Amino acid sequence: QVQLVESGGGLVQAGGSLRPSCAAFASTFSSYTMGWFRQAAGKERELAARIGWNGYSTYYADSVKGRFTISRDNAKNTVYLQMNSLKPEDTAAYYCAATPHLTASRIHEYDYWGQGTQVTVSS
Repeated sequence: QVQLVESGGGLVQAGGSLRPSCAAFASTFSSYTMGWFRQAAGKERELAARIGWNGYSTYYADSVKGRFTISRDNAKNTVYLQMNSLKPEDTAAYYCAATPHLTASRIHEYDYWGQGTQVTVSS
């Protein structure tokens, strides 16, 4: 069982930065690939970034590539999403999720989910 708790969302102006974090309560955190999904109002949930349990197999959606960086600290059981050059279209609820599959990209492949943290980017 893995419990995930996100924090660090908020309101920021376009061009600004945020760094949400996701704390995992699990003794086996280092064996899970972690993903950051986002869901804007009226839209489907999508994978924004992913980092493998090995720490270096990463994926970024085209819409965030070059602006977002995902990282993890296995000693702290925490995964981060550094978001720079934020745009109004990045406004969404951001969820972290865990899966044992190294390169999982689909929602149903993730077994554990956090409650989400809201990111709002004003123009």
